[in-house]
Amino acid sequence: MIIPVYNDWEALGGCLRSLGQQTRKRGFEVVVVDDGSQIPAPESIRQFSSCFPLTIIRQPHTGIAAARNFGVQNSKGATLVFTDADCRLDVGCLSFLEETISGSPQHNYFQLRLGGDSCNLLGRAEELRLLAIQNQLLRPDGHIRYLNTSGFAIRRSAIKAGTLLFDPTVQRSEDTLLLTNLIQNGELPFFAADAVVRHTIHLSFNQCIGKDLRVAWLDAKTYERIAATGVNVRMNNRERMSMLRYIWNASRRPSIGRVAWFALVFRQALQRATSTLYRCLRFRSRTQLFADPP
Repeated sequence: MIIPVYNDWEALGGCLRSLGQQTRKRGFEVVVVDDGSQIPAPESIRQFSSCFPLTIIRQPHTGIAAARNFGVQNSKGATLVFTDADCRLDVGCLSFLEETISGSPQHNYFQLRLGGDSCNLLGRAEELRLLAIQNQLLRPDGHIRYLNTSGFAIRRSAIKAGTLLFDPTVQRSEDTLLLTNLIQNGELPFFAADAVVRHTIHLSFNQCIGKDLRVAWLDAKTYERIAATGVNVRMNNRERMSMLRYIWNASRRPSIGRVAWFALVFRQALQRATSTLYRCLRFRSRTQLFADPP
């Protein structure tokens, strides 16, 4: 298990606690990559070494993609599993993942099922978003056109010697860039439906909106690179409309509610607007470059 961390030690404690509660008690190691946090790992984190093999390594602050690559280089397992500090694994997650991997020797890449923590409005909106994405992008053959390192596994043997799994030059959406590479090679992750990872959100609504805007701007930069490859990883308009209908119907569930639908749509609209603004500014910049005389 490889977990990158940047100043979010409190959130990591909850993630490690969920690992200590796994029904599969043996046979996995945890590598925490400290991406240049201002404060080193506290003792409350180091004490989890009594529950499972825990290695904490530190690198200068160079980004989450580089941190994951560093974790790969410093891990030993035949299967590499990635998650984030603000995620929690259901108690049977690793056991179900092991069953899926053992029963699928022809597959090298595995996307775990992602969910939200429904204890607050933003968590319910996140549950709705992830339900819709995975429902929309799951294929009849069990593969999924989606890759999210909040819950992703790969056989080490699938990584070519001397290569990096993630592109360290991008700041966000390095997992989508990896998906692009897999699509170019004619591969998609296999969906481990019973191995569940839940993304928790402890930010306020305003803090979450601020983060959404920052992330959307960085995502747009990576998506510009992806577009240059000719691979389309975005949903088309028909798929988006289908997803909107799905989340509207799913929001009827008492555990989610209609308010979560409105919160999700508002956040998604802001992210789309930010991406559009980025593209417009980039187009204007390139146009101006060619228009100006040398």
